[in-house]
Amino acid sequence: MQDCIFCRIVSKEIPSKIIRESEQVIVLQDIAPKAPIHFLIIPKKHIRDLSSCDSQDSSVLSDILMMAQALSKEVPGAENFKLLVNNGHSAGQRVFHLHFHFLAGKVFSE
Repeated sequence: MQDCIFCRIVSKEIPSKIIRESEQVIVLQDIAPKAPIHFLIIPKKHIRDLSSCDSQDSSVLSDILMMAQALSKEVPGAENFKLLVNNGHSAGQRVFHLHFHFLAGKVFSE
């Protein structure tokens, strides 16, 4: 999608700090971090939100979770982490391309 900022980052039109990448997923440093370690795990395929996923997207969703696991093992201080996804505007989603926030490096309140 031409107007989607994450699609433009995935296609390398917009530079970003890439932390890790797989065939289906890219991990970026968040530009407005809410924790000492704050990455965005983004599918390369444009999916509007979690509710828009169907059975065809199961492999990309699996890759997102496995990417979070890999980050927790590879990034110092990230062994305990929070994985957050906002679904829809009233839930806080502002970029309508599915993405998960990987947050670590501090104690989170419940």
